[in-house]
Amino acid sequence: MKKLISIVIPCYRSETMIAGVVEDIDREMKKLEERYRYEIVLVNDSSPDGTFEAIRRLCQEKPYITGVNLARNFGQHAALMAGFRQIKGDYLVCMDDDGQTPAASIGDLIRGLEEGSDVVYAKYEHKHHNAFRNFGSRINDWMLCFMLGKPKELYISSFFAAKRFIVDEMLRYQNAFPYVIGLVLRATKNIRNVTVEHHDRRAGESGYTLGKLFSLWFNGFTSFSEKPLRIATMVGVGCAALGFLYGLYTIIKKLVNPLVPVGFSALMSAIVFIGGMLMLMLGMIGEYVGRMYICMNNAPQYVIREIVRNEDDGEEQ
Repeated sequence: MKKLISIVIPCYRSETMIAGVVEDIDREMKKLEERYRYEIVLVNDSSPDGTFEAIRRLCQEKPYITGVNLARNFGQHAALMAGFRQIKGDYLVCMDDDGQTPAASIGDLIRGLEEGSDVVYAKYEHKHHNAFRNFGSRINDWMLCFMLGKPKELYISSFFAAKRFIVDEMLRYQNAFPYVIGLVLRATKNIRNVTVEHHDRRAGESGYTLGKLFSLWFNGFTSFSEKPLRIATMVGVGCAALGFLYGLYTIIKKLVNPLVPVGFSALMSAIVFIGGMLMLMLGMIGEYVGRMYICMNNAPQYVIREIVRNEDDGEEQ
C-alpha cells in the first residue's frame, strides 16, 4: 500500500502563482508515484484578491485537491492548523504559495523522515528574500533559541515535513494564537535539516509586514514560554538593587559633604527609569493574562467559511 503524503499550503495574495505551484508539485510527485500517493490542501487566509477562485478552479480540475476558505485573515500559522485538520496522510509537507519553496525537494524531506527523523526542515544556503525578511528571520531564530530552546544549529523554515503522530500532537492544541514551530519543538527533538535551493518569488510581495512579524513573535514567546516573566522578575530585582545602592550613595555623599545638594535631575531619572520598568513588567504580565482570558473564552484559532473538494476522490494522481 502506497503511503499518502499530505501537502498543506497557506495562501494569501497568490491568485497568479498557486496554479504554477501545484503544477510543480504534480511534476515532482510523479517521480515518487511508485511509493507514494499525495493530496494537496490549499488554505485561503481571506486573501483580498481572487485567490480562492483560483483554488476553486484547481479543486474542480484535480480530485486530490481540497480548498479551505477562512472567514477572515487569521495568519499563516492558523491557516496551517486549518489545513492540518483536513489531511489524511501518513506524512505532512508544508510549503509556501509563492514558489520559493522548491517542490523538487519534497522527496529529500520525505527521505529524511524515512531515515528516522520525526520532522525535517529545509535549510537554504542562499535565501532569495529581501533584507527586511532576512532580518526578521534572524530575530525569529534568536527568539526560538532563547525562548523555546531551539538548538542553535537547527535551521527553521516554512518548508518542512513531519510524521503523522507529530501532526496529531499539534492538533491537540485547541487554543487561539497557534505557533506551529513551538508546537513542533515541544513535541519532539528528533529534528534534522536538509539543504535545498531557495527560488525567487514568482510574483508580488510577501504578505508579512513588520506588525505581523511582531505579532508572530509575541505568539511564540507568550504561548510557549514563561521566560519573559522570569526576565521581568530579574529586571525588577536589578532595578530594586540599583535603587538601594543609589540611596546608599546619596546618604554617604550627604554625610561626607553636607553642603552638596541632592540632585533633582538624578532623582527624576531614577523615578522615570523605575516607573518605566514597572510599566514594562505590568504590560508583559497583562499580555499573558489577556491571552489567558481570550483562551478561556474559547476564541477560535480560525473560522472556515467554505470547504471545496471534487466529489471524485479517486486515488490516481
